[in-house]
Amino acid sequence: MNEFHQTVAPLAPGEHNLRLPPMYELAAILAGLAAGSFLNVCIVRSPRGESVVVPPSHCRRCLEPIRWYDNIPLLSFVLLRGHCRDCRAPIPLRYPLVEFLAALLVLALLHGGREPREALLLFALGSALIVVTFIDLDHRIIPDAITIPFIVIAPAAAFLVGHITVKESLAGALVGGGLLWAIARLYALVRKQEGMGLGDVKLLAMIGGLQGWQSALFTLGTASVSGAAVGLLVMAAKRGRLNMEIPFGPFLALGAVVYMFAGPALIAWYLGLPPLF
Repeated sequence: MNEFHQTVAPLAPGEHNLRLPPMYELAAILAGLAAGSFLNVCIVRSPRGESVVVPPSHCRRCLEPIRWYDNIPLLSFVLLRGHCRDCRAPIPLRYPLVEFLAALLVLALLHGGREPREALLLFALGSALIVVTFIDLDHRIIPDAITIPFIVIAPAAAFLVGHITVKESLAGALVGGGLLWAIARLYALVRKQEGMGLGDVKLLAMIGGLQGWQSALFTLGTASVSGAAVGLLVMAAKRGRLNMEIPFGPFLALGAVVYMFAGPALIAWYLGLPPLF
């Protein structure tokens, strides 16, 4: 009998030998949709200082409790045609959007080849970023109740999960928060007005603490470029006038998510480019 040996190349990060069973993917999607439903509660109630547990879900206009069959993520929105069953008040499109984003986040992490503890941590970070994004868009604030706890637990999370070192976590929080604070103070001194709130500073400190100092720099750079692009588009639409405040939190969240899934690869690609001069 002839023997033969087959050389198997090591898997790249995110690759799998076998395709995940469809039931795993379905369970992940359902879990993400359920999590997204809770995130919607946080987005609505947190800025108002309300409990996210009690009272149960209810219409914000008529105050009628939402029946369980009207509280099924995505499906209920479609069946109700985007309106409350009792008072017919429109349900914001944000509700199904947040549920979809949470499910997409779970599915992306499931296929990302992450170690389970790291995947759970990144899902918590991604969920917080979703909440922060929509609260900042609606109210121009980033609640300390979201950022401060993550900053505090970030070094412990680094120790327990091991995706970065404790030193990298501490450096990330200091680089992220310190750099953005310095930029905010410099802007205030030059322009004689506040251009960035401390909520953004704490948000970048949270991102750096959970993903390391490189993520803080990457996130700030990505947020600055994308924010400037959106600002230019708004100015063009308003014929050179920018008379509206554009929150920076959503752009920081975007940068953090990009780093979460592609940051190290993009950094390696950028460092490999030939010098311009």
